[in-house]
Amino acid sequence: MPGRRVPPLLCRLCVPACFGLAFAPSPWAAGAEAAKERHGMVVAVSPPAADVGRDILKAGGNAVDATVATAFAEAVTWPAAGNLGGGGFMLIYPGGKAEPVVIDYRETAPAAATTTMFTRKDDGYSAKSVGVPGTVAGLALAHTRFGKLPWKDVVTPAVKLAEDGFAIDEALASSLNGVVASSEAFPELRRVLGKDGGKGRWRAGDRLTQPDLAKTLRRIADDGPAGFYTGETADLLATEMKAEGGILTKEDLVSYKAKERAPVHGVYRGYDVYAPPPPSSGGICLVEMLNVLENFDLRKHGRWSPETLHLMIETMRRAYCDRARYLGDSDFVKVPDFLTSKDYAKKLADSIDPDRATPSADLAKDIPLTAEGGDTTHFSVIDGDGMAVSNTYTLEQLYGCKIMVKGAGFLLNNEMTDFNWFPGETTAKGQIGTEPNLIAPGKRMLSSQCPTVVAKDGKVVLVTGSPGSRTIINTVLCVVVNVIDFDMDARAAVDAPRLHHPWFPDEVRFEGLNQYPDAVKRLREMGYVVVTGKQGDAHTIWVDPKTGAFVGAEDRRVDGKAAGY
Repeated sequence: MPGRRVPPLLCRLCVPACFGLAFAPSPWAAGAEAAKERHGMVVAVSPPAADVGRDILKAGGNAVDATVATAFAEAVTWPAAGNLGGGGFMLIYPGGKAEPVVIDYRETAPAAATTTMFTRKDDGYSAKSVGVPGTVAGLALAHTRFGKLPWKDVVTPAVKLAEDGFAIDEALASSLNGVVASSEAFPELRRVLGKDGGKGRWRAGDRLTQPDLAKTLRRIADDGPAGFYTGETADLLATEMKAEGGILTKEDLVSYKAKERAPVHGVYRGYDVYAPPPPSSGGICLVEMLNVLENFDLRKHGRWSPETLHLMIETMRRAYCDRARYLGDSDFVKVPDFLTSKDYAKKLADSIDPDRATPSADLAKDIPLTAEGGDTTHFSVIDGDGMAVSNTYTLEQLYGCKIMVKGAGFLLNNEMTDFNWFPGETTAKGQIGTEPNLIAPGKRMLSSQCPTVVAKDGKVVLVTGSPGSRTIINTVLCVVVNVIDFDMDARAAVDAPRLHHPWFPDEVRFEGLNQYPDAVKRLREMGYVVVTGKQGDAHTIWVDPKTGAFVGAEDRRVDGKAAGY
């Protein structure tokens, strides 16, 4: 659409997305007590959606029923990332003797997509940045495989939220006001999500109703995924794409399939760790990093010592280099098995100099560097029978590409920006151009989503995950290390400062920059560039090993609620 003024793609690639929304409170100021319950727990960024999930558990639903209900509810109550028009990954830990499963509902490239379809003038917010949405298909597949309650029962709460409206809180009011003010080129978004069509400003306590979205959700409740991928909803979406110059068609919608995959499984200090496989990079990178860290006694050094921080940074650097070198949609590229092996991790551990930072360029002599020229939401669920679900889904950037489907009331993703746009162009500022993640029709773009379940002796210990673009995997790593290596409970593990190194740009982001000045001083002496910045939104459930209680800790960096019973 002519006249849209948005940040250029390359500028957005240079800064890791979503270290926290602009309205986020101080990460450690909340001081909220963790919720402790015995029958079930849902921890999510949106309090109304968390309540919906809890109510489904109370009505006899299992963790998958509650997950599906929460996800549809967040499409109403957290439109920045909760969605119908995006995609994600769901890790289901059924409990008992059943094997964990990943539901891959990542978006795919439309059939008309090409490797060189984007130019340097593209900003990532046009209609051609829209991937084929997978959320509705993924939620339906999970429910078909594991749900107990009727489909209509788990979708209807979202219909009612959209139809009757709900009272927004301060966090959502600030988010909505921000996107409406910056979206003059997107009149339908402003009409649907703006107060009085964008003329007023939302305040906490105001009521948001979304009648068009309610109609779309009702079609999904009545007809299942066909109510989204065919019929009136599909017609409205295809019409929007044609009007905006997009390449997604009704044929792309009908052809979309969610997939059931085996999770990546690792063992860290006697704990089983499960996370998603490609096209998510989360599982492989997380297990690779934990395998490396297992070679060191982190507890001996202390959580905030420069030694521990150094080892974690160097581990992150190496895993993210491998991410760029090897990872993409495994239906299109061969992903090496050795990446999650203990032997390979030992070699990486041995390559870490204990006294100095490794320049990132030294790790990738085989990846030529070219001269210079998102947001997500996560929630965790557990039920009284020990079934746990970790779900992460996204529109990519906050509010996706900002294109609201007229008459359908939902936003579309801009996930095509997660492909490598320019073949062979990898830069020190973080643009990746390696071959495994180049665009191809039907291909799933590489993701950093990392919904994770940690278990011991067959029982769930931890359910976690996060939004935050490339920071996601390192946020999850921090939470897992906090719990396993340093015996933190849910609240302490979630509140603790986080660390991130993405290989390129070659800098460390550390939330504890001002809390641990001596450690930061030593890191800088070792050759690190250390900056600050909020990171992630890790809504987490920890199972107390002494009492068996479900302890839910919402991450107050953004908003949230732990709703249990």
